[in-house]
Amino acid sequence: MKWTRVLIIILCMSFATGIVSAQGAIEDLTVPFIRNANIRQTPDETATLLGVGARGQNFRVDGRNDNGRWLRGISQNGIVGWVINGTVNIPPSTINGIRIITTDAPFNLTPPDGASAPAQSNIPAPTSGLEVSVYSDVNMRGGPSTDYPRVGGVFGGKPLLVDGRSADSTWVRGANQTGEVGWVAVRFVNISASQLNGLPIIDANTPFALAVQTNAPTNAPVAPPVVAVGNTAPVRGFSYGGHIAGFNDTTFNWMRYAGMTWIKKQFRYFDGQNPNDVANTINQAHVAGFRIMIGLVGDKNDLTRDGYYGRYASFAAGVAGLGADAIEVWNEPNIDREWTTGDINPANYTQLLRQSFNAIKSVNSNTLVISAAPAPTGAENAFPGAVMNDDRYIRGMADAGAVNYMDCIGVHYNEGIMPPTATTGDPRVPSNYFTRYLPSMISVYSGTFRGARPLCFTELGYLTPEGYGGLPTNFSWASNVTLAQQADWVDGAVAYSRNSGRVRIVIIWNMNFSGGGDDPMGGYAIIRPDGSCPACDALAN
Repeated sequence: MKWTRVLIIILCMSFATGIVSAQGAIEDLTVPFIRNANIRQTPDETATLLGVGARGQNFRVDGRNDNGRWLRGISQNGIVGWVINGTVNIPPSTINGIRIITTDAPFNLTPPDGASAPAQSNIPAPTSGLEVSVYSDVNMRGGPSTDYPRVGGVFGGKPLLVDGRSADSTWVRGANQTGEVGWVAVRFVNISASQLNGLPIIDANTPFALAVQTNAPTNAPVAPPVVAVGNTAPVRGFSYGGHIAGFNDTTFNWMRYAGMTWIKKQFRYFDGQNPNDVANTINQAHVAGFRIMIGLVGDKNDLTRDGYYGRYASFAAGVAGLGADAIEVWNEPNIDREWTTGDINPANYTQLLRQSFNAIKSVNSNTLVISAAPAPTGAENAFPGAVMNDDRYIRGMADAGAVNYMDCIGVHYNEGIMPPTATTGDPRVPSNYFTRYLPSMISVYSGTFRGARPLCFTELGYLTPEGYGGLPTNFSWASNVTLAQQADWVDGAVAYSRNSGRVRIVIIWNMNFSGGGDDPMGGYAIIRPDGSCPACDALAN
């Protein structure tokens, strides 16, 4: 661990070069962007957007604000403005050495070769691009081919701000809602032929110049610098964290403030993919000071292909070898959204789990293997062949010997409208169904496996429409849940789980997802649209 930390610090320092003034304050520091970043007129998320710094390009820093959250400088294409600390590769130890400036402090750095003079009034407004949506969860690549590394992803139904296409029109490049920029195969994109043909032809090296509007909150507490963690020891005791949509320092600060030590990211695996596509996600989490849980779910259409279980298991082993602290093997295999219709079978899933467990442990014994959490549902009679009730599904897993191939039993709890200690009183019919109440979820799941393994809640959350408006009909059961209740119940659920003695990890669903539609992920988010996080305050207290 000690040498790992030293190496990380050395690597980070190697990216930064700077000039120190006579008073000892750094006032000219050149660092690269580690992701596409908004450049704003003042150190404020709501300030005028002047342009975007492209990942990999340099940013010359001449100062910071008083808390170090914002840095001022000049981009490689001559834009002068403020960017959030965390969008550039700068060692935490260097931040305090940068001089503190005000928004009206004179800017004296010269523009880079080939850039126009840094006159903010003459900077053209970034173009708006073409907003489209994607049909399903899809990876974003560093270039127009699966040979390029994964650089992000877009959730099904969510927007993608597109700025160009490949020469053969099979890929488009764009930015998702969290500011990640990458290439997406056209077959996943809801785009017309005329729209596609109207896009300019670009390549992987073409600078991205669209104004990327993200929904990062602005009033998170400022956390001190953190030390990277690594996958060097078994996971023991009780801990908790959050499922995040995208990496940003504001979300990390809220999580640290709330006492969280885990990040969960879901990764959609496509047959034949390279595990190195997950390396950046794992490394970013560790450098930020968190353990990382990868929810590894494949494509249900690949499940019947010869040898697929083995290839999935091999990919999971590769992810473990990269240092993942925990891997959840698939997601909600008891519904046909994630498993083949008409073939929902816990014995088949257990075979996938067995191969994955053995492959993971052969590479990294410290990686925690979590069985896929079923969808909490009792709707199998209404949807025959498409759904299996979760209690019956986990009994089938137990009968197939799944306990021998897991470190932790995956559980989802996301339909609660009662306090976390309640065991009766839910107004829905039937009111006594066990998934309505947290205590009965813990009792049923732990009891089915006779307490042989602890529980890991890979999703635990409460839905509230407050701040978002109404909810879709399918989620109207949560219409009366208030933001104050969400905060109180999240805090209470973590405490109840810890005190039960049967839960090892709780992952809060979710931290910072946005939007609504048929799946109101934003309503579950504990960081709300106004940037507040009442649940974080409750957990911190």
